[in-house]
Amino acid sequence: MPQRKIIVAVAPVAHMHKVLPAGLKNPIRSEDVATETIACWKAGASLVHLHVRDEQGAQVAGLETFSRTIDLIRKESDIIIQGSTGGFSTLSLDERSVSVHEPRVQMGALNMGSTNFEDGVYINTWNDIRYWSDKMKKLDVVPELEVFDLSMIESSVVLANEGVLDYPLNFNLSLGFHGALSATADNIHCLKNAMPARSGWSFLEEGMQDFAMLAVAIGCGASGIRVGFEAGFYSAPGNPCSNVQLVEHAVALVRQMGYEVATSQEAHAMLNMRK
Repeated sequence: MPQRKIIVAVAPVAHMHKVLPAGLKNPIRSEDVATETIACWKAGASLVHLHVRDEQGAQVAGLETFSRTIDLIRKESDIIIQGSTGGFSTLSLDERSVSVHEPRVQMGALNMGSTNFEDGVYINTWNDIRYWSDKMKKLDVVPELEVFDLSMIESSVVLANEGVLDYPLNFNLSLGFHGALSATADNIHCLKNAMPARSGWSFLEEGMQDFAMLAVAIGCGASGIRVGFEAGFYSAPGNPCSNVQLVEHAVALVRQMGYEVATSQEAHAMLNMRK
Protein backbone atom coordinates (compact mmCIF):
# COMPACT_ATOMS: atom_id res chain seq x y z
CA MET A 1 0.00 0.00 0.00
CA PRO A 2 1.50 3.38 -1.02
CA GLN A 3 2.60 5.54 1.89
CA ARG A 4 0.30 8.52 2.46
CA LYS A 5 1.97 11.85 1.68
CA ILE A 6 1.33 15.10 3.58
CA ILE A 7 2.08 18.56 2.20
CA VAL A 8 3.84 20.80 4.73
CA ALA A 9 3.23 24.45 3.87
CA VAL A 10 4.86 27.48 5.46
CA ALA A 11 3.70 31.08 5.74
CA PRO A 12 6.93 32.67 7.00
CA VAL A 13 5.95 36.32 7.49
CA ALA A 14 3.93 37.39 10.53
CA HIS A 15 1.37 40.15 10.02
CA MET A 16 2.85 43.48 11.02
CA HIS A 17 0.61 43.95 14.06
CA LYS A 18 1.85 40.75 15.70
CA VAL A 19 4.39 40.90 18.52
CA LEU A 20 7.00 38.16 18.15
CA PRO A 21 8.39 36.27 21.14
CA ALA A 22 11.83 37.37 22.31
CA GLY A 23 14.60 36.00 20.13
CA LEU A 24 12.55 35.69 16.93
CA LYS A 25 12.83 38.07 13.97
CA ASN A 26 10.10 38.57 11.40
CA PRO A 27 11.47 38.18 7.84
CA ILE A 28 10.28 41.29 6.01
CA ARG A 29 12.82 42.23 3.33
CA SER A 30 12.76 40.19 0.13
CA GLU A 31 16.20 38.69 0.84
CA ASP A 32 15.11 37.58 4.32
CA VAL A 33 11.81 36.08 3.11
CA ALA A 34 13.63 34.18 0.37
CA THR A 35 16.32 32.91 2.75
CA GLU A 36 13.67 31.69 5.22
CA THR A 37 11.64 30.06 2.43
CA ILE A 38 14.63 28.21 0.97
CA ALA A 39 15.66 26.97 4.42
CA CYS A 40 12.09 25.78 5.08
CA TRP A 41 12.04 23.99 1.71
CA LYS A 42 15.28 22.22 2.61
CA ALA A 43 13.67 21.20 5.91
CA GLY A 44 10.68 19.63 4.11
CA ALA A 45 8.17 22.35 3.19
CA SER A 46 6.78 21.97 -0.32
CA LEU A 47 4.58 25.10 -0.48
CA VAL A 48 5.04 28.70 0.65
CA HIS A 49 2.19 31.16 1.26
CA LEU A 50 3.15 34.77 0.51
CA HIS A 51 1.39 38.13 0.60
CA VAL A 52 2.34 40.98 -1.74
CA ARG A 53 4.36 43.33 0.46
CA ASP A 54 6.95 46.08 0.09
CA GLU A 55 10.41 46.03 1.69
CA GLN A 56 8.94 47.44 4.93
CA GLY A 57 6.32 44.68 5.17
CA ALA A 58 3.29 46.77 4.20
CA GLN A 59 0.76 45.06 1.93
CA VAL A 60 0.78 46.82 -1.44
CA ALA A 61 -0.63 46.51 -4.96
CA GLY A 62 2.75 46.54 -6.73
CA LEU A 63 4.62 43.34 -7.58
CA GLU A 64 8.19 44.68 -7.48
CA THR A 65 9.24 43.28 -4.08
CA PHE A 66 7.04 40.18 -4.47
CA SER A 67 8.66 39.29 -7.81
CA ARG A 68 12.15 40.00 -6.45
CA THR A 69 11.44 37.60 -3.59
CA ILE A 70 10.37 34.89 -6.03
CA ASP A 71 13.48 35.54 -8.16
CA LEU A 72 15.62 34.77 -5.11
CA ILE A 73 13.54 31.72 -4.09
CA ARG A 74 13.72 30.24 -7.58
CA LYS A 75 17.50 30.41 -7.66
CA GLU A 76 17.63 27.54 -5.16
CA SER A 77 14.18 26.01 -4.71
CA ASP A 78 11.24 24.52 -6.61
CA ILE A 79 8.86 25.13 -3.69
CA ILE A 80 5.27 25.80 -4.82
CA ILE A 81 4.43 29.51 -4.70
CA GLN A 82 1.00 30.38 -3.31
CA GLY A 83 -0.14 33.99 -3.51
CA SER A 84 -2.73 35.51 -1.20
CA THR A 85 -5.93 37.31 -2.20
CA GLY A 86 -6.22 38.37 1.41
CA GLY A 87 -5.15 41.68 2.78
CA PHE A 88 -7.44 44.51 3.71
CA SER A 89 -11.07 44.68 2.63
CA THR A 90 -10.45 48.36 1.81
CA LEU A 91 -8.27 47.36 -1.15
CA SER A 92 -9.89 46.91 -4.56
CA LEU A 93 -10.56 43.42 -5.96
CA ASP A 94 -7.67 43.85 -8.38
CA GLU A 95 -5.32 45.05 -5.64
CA ARG A 96 -6.20 42.12 -3.39
CA SER A 97 -5.58 39.60 -6.18
CA VAL A 98 -2.48 41.16 -7.76
CA SER A 99 -0.33 38.19 -6.67
CA VAL A 100 -1.88 35.89 -9.30
CA HIS A 101 -0.53 38.16 -12.06
CA GLU A 102 2.99 37.08 -11.12
CA PRO A 103 3.49 34.25 -13.68
CA ARG A 104 5.34 32.00 -11.20
CA VAL A 105 2.44 31.93 -8.74
CA GLN A 106 0.93 28.44 -9.03
CA MET A 107 -1.79 28.59 -6.38
CA GLY A 108 -3.99 31.36 -5.01
CA ALA A 109 -5.58 31.54 -1.56
CA LEU A 110 -9.27 32.21 -2.28
CA ASN A 111 -11.36 33.28 0.72
CA MET A 112 -14.78 31.64 0.59
CA GLY A 113 -16.88 34.13 2.52
CA SER A 114 -17.06 37.08 4.89
CA THR A 115 -16.36 36.74 8.59
CA ASN A 116 -15.67 38.75 11.72
CA PHE A 117 -11.98 39.22 12.50
CA GLU A 118 -11.43 40.90 15.85
CA ASP A 119 -13.54 44.08 15.72
CA GLY A 120 -13.74 44.25 11.94
CA VAL A 121 -15.45 42.42 9.11
CA TYR A 122 -13.36 40.59 6.52
CA ILE A 123 -15.45 41.07 3.38
CA ASN A 124 -15.50 38.40 0.64
CA THR A 125 -18.83 38.42 -1.21
CA TRP A 126 -19.90 35.75 -3.69
CA ASN A 127 -19.36 38.21 -6.53
CA ASP A 128 -15.87 38.93 -5.19
CA ILE A 129 -15.18 35.19 -5.19
CA ARG A 130 -16.56 34.82 -8.72
CA TYR A 131 -14.27 37.63 -9.90
CA TRP A 132 -11.12 36.20 -8.30
CA SER A 133 -11.89 32.64 -9.40
CA ASP A 134 -12.37 33.74 -13.00
CA LYS A 135 -9.04 35.55 -12.90
CA MET A 136 -7.30 32.45 -11.51
CA LYS A 137 -8.80 30.22 -14.20
CA LYS A 138 -7.55 32.53 -16.96
CA LEU A 139 -4.05 32.55 -15.45
CA ASP A 140 -3.88 28.79 -14.68
CA VAL A 141 -3.65 29.43 -10.94
CA VAL A 142 -5.20 26.71 -8.76
CA PRO A 143 -7.42 28.10 -5.97
CA GLU A 144 -7.01 27.00 -2.37
CA LEU A 145 -10.42 27.58 -0.78
CA GLU A 146 -9.92 29.31 2.58
CA VAL A 147 -12.67 28.26 4.98
CA PHE A 148 -13.26 30.15 8.25
CA ASP A 149 -16.73 28.78 9.03
CA LEU A 150 -19.03 25.86 8.19
CA SER A 151 -21.25 27.83 5.81
CA MET A 152 -18.24 28.41 3.53
CA ILE A 153 -18.14 24.70 2.64
CA GLU A 154 -21.70 24.92 1.34
CA SER A 155 -20.89 28.18 -0.46
CA SER A 156 -18.00 26.43 -2.20
CA VAL A 157 -20.28 23.63 -3.39
CA VAL A 158 -22.86 26.13 -4.70
CA LEU A 159 -20.17 28.03 -6.62
CA ALA A 160 -18.65 24.81 -7.94
CA ASN A 161 -22.06 23.69 -9.21
CA GLU A 162 -22.35 27.08 -10.96
CA GLY A 163 -19.04 26.33 -12.70
CA VAL A 164 -17.24 29.12 -10.86
CA LEU A 165 -14.96 26.55 -9.18
CA ASP A 166 -13.68 23.30 -10.63
CA TYR A 167 -13.86 19.89 -8.96
CA PRO A 168 -12.02 18.39 -7.16
CA LEU A 169 -11.94 21.21 -4.61
CA ASN A 170 -8.90 22.04 -2.48
CA PHE A 171 -9.98 23.39 0.92
CA ASN A 172 -7.84 24.94 3.64
CA LEU A 173 -9.49 25.01 7.06
CA SER A 174 -8.34 28.31 8.58
CA LEU A 175 -9.49 28.08 12.18
CA GLY A 176 -8.82 29.98 15.39
CA PHE A 177 -9.33 33.56 14.20
CA HIS A 178 -11.04 35.66 16.88
CA GLY A 179 -14.62 36.07 15.66
CA ALA A 180 -14.59 33.02 13.39
CA LEU A 181 -14.70 29.26 14.05
CA SER A 182 -12.37 28.05 16.80
CA ALA A 183 -9.69 25.42 16.23
CA THR A 184 -11.09 22.32 17.92
CA ALA A 185 -11.17 18.63 17.04
CA ASP A 186 -14.98 18.71 16.82
CA ASN A 187 -14.92 21.61 14.36
CA ILE A 188 -12.27 19.97 12.18
CA HIS A 189 -14.31 16.76 12.07
CA CYS A 190 -17.54 18.64 11.28
CA LEU A 191 -15.96 20.62 8.43
CA LYS A 192 -14.28 17.54 6.99
CA ASN A 193 -17.61 15.67 6.93
CA ALA A 194 -19.31 18.58 5.15
CA MET A 195 -16.91 18.51 2.19
CA PRO A 196 -17.95 16.98 -1.13
CA ALA A 197 -16.42 13.64 -2.06
CA ARG A 198 -12.86 13.59 -3.39
CA SER A 199 -12.01 16.99 -1.90
CA GLY A 200 -8.46 17.64 -0.79
CA TRP A 201 -7.94 19.68 2.34
CA SER A 202 -5.33 21.19 4.58
CA PHE A 203 -5.36 22.92 7.95
CA LEU A 204 -3.91 25.88 9.80
CA GLU A 205 -4.51 27.22 13.29
CA GLU A 206 -4.29 30.97 13.88
CA GLY A 207 -2.45 31.74 17.12
CA MET A 208 -1.17 28.17 17.34
CA GLN A 209 0.31 27.36 20.75
CA ASP A 210 1.08 23.68 20.08
CA PHE A 211 0.78 21.03 17.36
CA ALA A 212 -2.22 19.18 18.81
CA MET A 213 -4.72 20.31 16.17
CA LEU A 214 -2.22 19.66 13.36
CA ALA A 215 -2.11 16.06 14.55
CA VAL A 216 -5.92 15.93 14.69
CA ALA A 217 -6.15 17.23 11.12
CA ILE A 218 -3.67 14.65 9.84
CA GLY A 219 -5.55 11.92 11.68
CA CYS A 220 -8.83 13.10 10.11
CA GLY A 221 -7.39 12.78 6.62
CA ALA A 222 -5.84 16.17 5.82
CA SER A 223 -3.49 16.16 2.85
CA GLY A 224 -1.65 19.21 4.15
CA ILE A 225 -0.81 21.32 7.20
CA ARG A 226 0.50 24.88 7.40
CA VAL A 227 2.94 26.34 9.90
CA GLY A 228 4.96 29.56 10.06
CA PHE A 229 4.94 32.96 11.70
CA GLU A 230 1.73 34.09 9.97
CA ALA A 231 -0.20 31.53 12.06
CA GLY A 232 1.87 31.09 15.21
CA PHE A 233 5.27 30.81 16.81
CA TYR A 234 5.02 27.74 19.05
CA SER A 235 5.43 23.99 18.59
CA ALA A 236 4.54 23.45 22.26
CA PRO A 237 3.43 25.81 25.04
CA GLY A 238 6.31 28.09 25.98
CA ASN A 239 8.52 26.81 23.14
CA PRO A 240 8.86 29.57 20.50
CA CYS A 241 10.43 28.40 17.25
CA SER A 242 11.90 29.86 14.09
CA ASN A 243 10.09 29.18 10.82
CA VAL A 244 12.61 26.45 9.99
CA GLN A 245 12.14 24.82 13.40
CA LEU A 246 8.36 24.89 12.97
CA VAL A 247 8.75 23.09 9.63
CA GLU A 248 11.17 20.59 11.17
CA HIS A 249 8.69 19.83 13.96
CA ALA A 250 5.86 19.49 11.40
CA VAL A 251 7.92 17.05 9.33
CA ALA A 252 8.74 15.06 12.47
CA LEU A 253 5.05 14.96 13.42
CA VAL A 254 4.07 13.63 9.99
CA ARG A 255 6.67 10.88 10.20
CA GLN A 256 5.84 9.99 13.81
CA MET A 257 2.24 9.41 12.68
CA GLY A 258 3.47 6.92 10.08
CA TYR A 259 3.28 9.11 6.97
CA GLU A 260 5.79 10.91 4.75
CA VAL A 261 6.11 14.51 3.64
CA ALA A 262 5.38 15.33 0.01
CA THR A 263 8.10 16.79 -2.17
CA SER A 264 7.30 19.87 -4.24
CA GLN A 265 6.80 17.66 -7.31
CA GLU A 266 4.47 15.33 -5.41
CA ALA A 267 2.52 18.27 -3.99
CA HIS A 268 2.21 19.69 -7.50
CA ALA A 269 0.47 16.48 -8.63
CA MET A 270 -1.65 16.22 -5.48
CA LEU A 271 -3.00 19.74 -6.03
CA ASN A 272 -3.80 19.18 -9.73
CA MET A 273 -1.58 22.04 -10.89
CA ARG A 274 -0.90 22.88 -14.50
CA LYS A 275 1.84 25.50 -14.07
